[in-house]
Amino acid sequence: MMPQSRKILLSAAAAGVLALAAGSADAANPAAPRALFAATETAGGDAASLASPKYGTWGFDETGMDRSVKPGDDFFKFANGKWAERTEIPADRTRFGNFDKLSVLSEARVHAILDDAAAGKLADPDAAKIAAGYRAFMNEALADKLDAKPIAPELAQIRKVKTKDEFTALMGKANTTGFTSLLPVFVSIDSKAPTKYMVGAATGGLGLPDRDYYLKPEFADKKAKYQAYVQQILTLAGWEKPAENAKAIVDFETRLAEVSWTRVERRDRDKTYNPMSVAELAAYTPGFDWNRYLAQTELPKGVDRIVVTTNTAFPKYAAIYQDTPLATLKAWQAFHLADGAAPLLSKRFVDANFAFRAKELSGQPEQRPRWKRAVAFMDAAIGESVGRAYVTRYFPPESKAKMVLLVSDIRTALKARIENLDWMGADTKAKALEKLSKFGVKIGYPDKWRDYGKLELKADDLYGNSIRAGAFDWRRQAARLNGPVDKAEWGMTPQTVNAYYNPPNNEIVFPAAILQAPFFDPNADPAINYGGIGGVIGHEISHGFDDQGRKSDGDGVLRDWWTAEDAAKFNAQRDRLGAQYSAFEPLPGAHVQGFLTMGENIGDMGGLSLALDAYHASLKGQPAPVIDGLTGDQRVFLGWAQVWREKIRDEQLRQRLATDPHSPALYRVNGTIRNVPGWYQAFDVQPGDKLYVAPEQRVKIW
Repeated sequence: MMPQSRKILLSAAAAGVLALAAGSADAANPAAPRALFAATETAGGDAASLASPKYGTWGFDETGMDRSVKPGDDFFKFANGKWAERTEIPADRTRFGNFDKLSVLSEARVHAILDDAAAGKLADPDAAKIAAGYRAFMNEALADKLDAKPIAPELAQIRKVKTKDEFTALMGKANTTGFTSLLPVFVSIDSKAPTKYMVGAATGGLGLPDRDYYLKPEFADKKAKYQAYVQQILTLAGWEKPAENAKAIVDFETRLAEVSWTRVERRDRDKTYNPMSVAELAAYTPGFDWNRYLAQTELPKGVDRIVVTTNTAFPKYAAIYQDTPLATLKAWQAFHLADGAAPLLSKRFVDANFAFRAKELSGQPEQRPRWKRAVAFMDAAIGESVGRAYVTRYFPPESKAKMVLLVSDIRTALKARIENLDWMGADTKAKALEKLSKFGVKIGYPDKWRDYGKLELKADDLYGNSIRAGAFDWRRQAARLNGPVDKAEWGMTPQTVNAYYNPPNNEIVFPAAILQAPFFDPNADPAINYGGIGGVIGHEISHGFDDQGRKSDGDGVLRDWWTAEDAAKFNAQRDRLGAQYSAFEPLPGAHVQGFLTMGENIGDMGGLSLALDAYHASLKGQPAPVIDGLTGDQRVFLGWAQVWREKIRDEQLRQRLATDPHSPALYRVNGTIRNVPGWYQAFDVQPGDKLYVAPEQRVKIW
């Protein structure tokens, strides 16, 4: 898992997105946790209550169904059509659905905690730090008064750089300052030795969401507007020749994009594990002084092994770096410094950043209120301390106990499926069952809370708080390089509405905030819970056996434990699934990337199948009750579909199609159910129905 760096803190403030889960982290580090959902926006839709939501009388909102639609033609619309008709996306959001509804609730609850801290009413060891950080963010008048002054010292450092070697050293400070690096380093669990930590290195440097934005004609308008935005930010920061430098910066980043790996390539855990010594890396990237660079990173002395991810891009990056004038590099660094800091500066910076990053790129009409941005910032800066208060107030212990039982049910279902697979040989089955038996499970919150004793948050220094929080986390990670892996650590805070699978730890993790309706309601019909949280549990367990998760064994070691014959059979089904999803076209000319979303699609298909199996087992041979004319199996599928109720703005959807490893919500329903035989039986789906797939063409993996 990549460190929760300063860039993440600032992006959280800018866009309301926490990037630990899926987005930027796994782009650089393919061993990073696989989340259920792209990072949830913490914005919009003010919660009228801090109570958990309820759905209908038995856990499902029947008023959201459109029964005029045939289930076999569009199951998403059948389950959710009336909800979609009556639902509008709040103006300060780019999407809205049941995930986001819980995110709004979590945000409101955290807001109450922050207000209590500021009023001196929070009984927590870190209450004073929480209060100071929150006050700093909410002091908009001070931010306007300071304007660009908080970044002036770092801009001065950039101006003083006289040589490329000095610039290389400056980039080495990226994890403890506001600077940016072309070749960022991170600390994570070593995929081939998961009892240890490693230093990794990736390619970076791009200011647009993906390389495609620089290279594909459909994004030409966004690229042009990006150049205008670069010019605007340079002007606000007082950098010389803003128009000329903006063009040079975009041209420079375009060259980097041309040699960068695609997101599909960056998913491959085998190809992105390339250990090198520092000497080997220096020889591989002539002109980039790694010794000078690493000396500024605050990594322990003596680090001489770096796992390079996108290795073939490294020498190309180094060549571009050498060919680029120093003046352009300095302007590029100044822009990224100011762009990253913009959400924490004066209103003119905030507005400029919002207009491009949120409104232009994602279609968000309105800026979020400042308190909502403060919630996201504080969650990133000192999230586990906030989470400690969240759990005390809002997470009932019985939820954890019931989750333990549900996880056991889903594991039992997968064990039976592996044992009965007709395409997998005995040797691979034995190792798969061994891996399943070693799965770790974390539910609700950490057993050991993070110690923020060395983190200083000040009530009058918002930008400084961001820098110190990022540096604190980096130093915490760097300091443990020579120690054992902390298996108790969490990659999400308890107040996060998400879940994940962590390959090197071979563990599934469910934060407290997702353990509520529509995912989990102890008073709901069991079929709805199996379709909701049961599907989520199955999704995360299935990540351990998706096209990348399957490459780790039960101890989390990245190694090939499959027979060649079984791997070939798996890959044949994988390719069929990729082709299915790549045929989906949510926007004219914009398709789902079936091989970018592969792991999540396998997770969804496995998760829903396991949920249905576990529900059947829970009946213990007794017939399922019929509720409001719906059978038990039908309610399991409706529970799954209800979870994925979502509306999304076109610009945000277009961006996610280029960058998100998750398929759009529509296809997490319609793309998943068409490969699950039980769905055909439950709703009498027949040839001629639009979603019908002939049995021999359905994908069967787990």
